[in-house]
Amino acid sequence: MSMRLGVNVDHIATLREARKTNEPDPVVAAALAELAGADQITVHLRGDRRHIKERDLEILRRTVRTRLNVEMAATEEMVKVAASIKPACVTLVPERREEVTTEGGLDVILNQNHLKRIVAALRESGLAVSIFVDPDFDQLKAITKIDAALIEINTGRYADAKTEDLRALELT
Repeated sequence: MSMRLGVNVDHIATLREARKTNEPDPVVAAALAELAGADQITVHLRGDRRHIKERDLEILRRTVRTRLNVEMAATEEMVKVAASIKPACVTLVPERREEVTTEGGLDVILNQNHLKRIVAALRESGLAVSIFVDPDFDQLKAITKIDAALIEINTGRYADAKTEDLRALELT
């Protein structure tokens, strides 16, 4: 059976942290999403832990019954966390301090050597690795050189397009 619906519960944690409380809980949101039919739960563990916390990740790993996908920066620290938690999949994403959510794809061309090492370390830990990229043919070609098995394409510009013509342009 292939995955049909993945649910990202990051912004549940964003709201919790903005309120400086323990609710709403992304673990509860993940359980509700699975009960509603989600095939995958996604969270982004940022280096500064400003949304999802390691505690959330540890509980999610024990409670998610479908697939747990962890988005993270391509750093040695995150490789260690992923190797310890063992999610079903890791998606490498860019990370900028000033963004609330990931705003663009990784520059695989610019970071090819670094990404190749990180992907190899994650795969050696037995993890499936996905790369989040913008819809750019050269970036997609570069992914073939770093040995990542999966690709997630940033559809932000398509989703933000205000007219049918702009949406059609994004599909070309």
